[in-house]
Amino acid sequence: VFATSWVCVGIHDELSAPGSAILRQVAGRSVILTRNADGDLRGFLNACRHRGTQLLDGDCTLGSTIRCPYHRWGYDLDGNLVSTPQFADSGVDDFDPADYGLHAVRVAVWQCLVFVCLSDETLAIEDWFGDLDQRLAGYRLADWRSHQDLPVEIQANWKLISENFQEYYHLRWVHPELATVSRVRDHYRYQGPGMYCGQTTTPISSDERGDWDTMPPAEGLGPSDSVSGRFIAIFPNVLLSILPNHVCVMRLEAIAPGVTHETCTWLLPPTTDNVPDEDFAVTRDFWLDLNAEDVDIVQRGQRGLTTGGYTPGRLSPRFEEPLHRFHNMLADRFNGIPRIPDGDESDDQPLYGTGVNPLPWRAVESQAGKGN
Repeated sequence: VFATSWVCVGIHDELSAPGSAILRQVAGRSVILTRNADGDLRGFLNACRHRGTQLLDGDCTLGSTIRCPYHRWGYDLDGNLVSTPQFADSGVDDFDPADYGLHAVRVAVWQCLVFVCLSDETLAIEDWFGDLDQRLAGYRLADWRSHQDLPVEIQANWKLISENFQEYYHLRWVHPELATVSRVRDHYRYQGPGMYCGQTTTPISSDERGDWDTMPPAEGLGPSDSVSGRFIAIFPNVLLSILPNHVCVMRLEAIAPGVTHETCTWLLPPTTDNVPDEDFAVTRDFWLDLNAEDVDIVQRGQRGLTTGGYTPGRLSPRFEEPLHRFHNMLADRFNGIPRIPDGDESDDQPLYGTGVNPLPWRAVESQAGKGN
């Protein structure tokens, strides 16, 4: 799955200047991401072309050259081999440095996120994200900046974490605090064509608890974005909770079948970049409490599934349809099918309130009551 997908590896401001470099694991391969002298994003396998030695140990700031610690071969920030000390006079015939640049990988910045794709056959990133650029255009997320990030180690398969994020059936019982500000009746599907599963809360029902979200909203949001929460699971490994005044990004890295490393990053719009620490802390701690509840339940799910003997139950079309969409994406990747799922059908609108500006559930339920 990860070897043939666009995999999220970080936030754009982690690579804010030429020479900045981050190191990430993608499908078991170590990948260097950096910016060249012109500020262009580049990605390479973390292995010297001489004898395969690991080049970097972690995130760092480079000069103009990536140096191998073994024999000091050097590469510029475009991956070209530019230095081979004492090699040219050592009896090597017909050696052309142009043939031995670092192995490049596909990289892209989408909105505020950095992605890597190891496969040359995978569709372009614009096709991968489908209509998400249109849906999220009002937020101008490319201008948002990371405020803090925290690592979480989870004893569960990455797919269970993504599935849990995609459905709201569990809210009342797993997240009693969240249910006071994000009520089940205010959730609807938010899915067009693209490799993602989505739901939205419209409006954000913060009237029952107003102390969790005291930061001012981003400027220039439209009437729907300014009162809504967008919850989007981009296949395969990044979960976005987009609110009017902050974004919580959860990036998943599969370590083992039952172990996932999760990095939680909070983004703030430019207008609230200097928000008081105490205001941000209230919002952050709310999400940390929520995430702890999710971690507990997905770890329980992992333990239950590994006991053996489990056979799948039924899914609810209203609450859990995104899981069916997610499972189809997985099945396609397992079978080498490069399919991008369609968006919700037009006749889904009366039941699910789908679309960029979905109908509130209460309106749908009212219409259904009139029809009966």
